[in-house]
Amino acid sequence: MNEPQNVDNYDGPVFNAEVSGAQFAWNNDAVTQNQQNNSAVAPGFEALAALVTNLLRELPQAGLADPDREDAESAAREVLATIARPDVPEDGRLRRALAMLRGALAPVATGVVAGTAAGAQEWARQAIEGLTGIL
Repeated sequence: MNEPQNVDNYDGPVFNAEVSGAQFAWNNDAVTQNQQNNSAVAPGFEALAALVTNLLRELPQAGLADPDREDAESAAREVLATIARPDVPEDGRLRRALAMLRGALAPVATGVVAGTAAGAQEWARQAIEGLTGIL
């Protein structure tokens, strides 16, 4: 005789491994999610963390195309991940992350990106200036 099979029916996501820092929504038409990372910042990098956090908050209003905005967000998150530790960040990794972020903002600052929001060009210039000379 065959053994009966167990069938599990779940009403939501199922995780079969450790999940940390993730946000999920299902069965929704429109969702707005926010997440704060209150981890420690390496000493001396508090101003950079504030600048990049503010930049991330304002980025959606800059008028970038989705792929460009996603690249800028990814670069900004890399900067934050690099400095969000109690020890001194690796210089090379931080320089690369800052260069990627400045590069993602450059098309807006120079006006190359068409359809950017009013004031976005000046905002991007100021952001790049703030990110320049950090190291």
